[in-house]
Amino acid sequence: MQFLEPKNKKAEPVDWEISEQTREIVKQYAIYSERTESEVVDEFLLNILEDKKFIDWIAKKRSNKRIVRKMRIEDKVG
Repeated sequence: MQFLEPKNKKAEPVDWEISEQTREIVKQYAIYSERTESEVVDEFLLNILEDKKFIDWIAKKRSNKRIVRKMRIEDKVG
């Protein structure tokens, strides 16, 4: 059995521009998955953390400890 974790998202509004196509994809996927559009975007963007080259780039950045902490990827950056 998996237990539910508190959301604690500390969500903030963002000011991004995305294409009409992307908005429609997110909208339809949210309907399909019975989630909000924000939840869909949040989950998919977390997939970026599977990009090993990106994680390596973060690890090599100067002052990366703050970035690693904010991104909550301490387990990925050794």
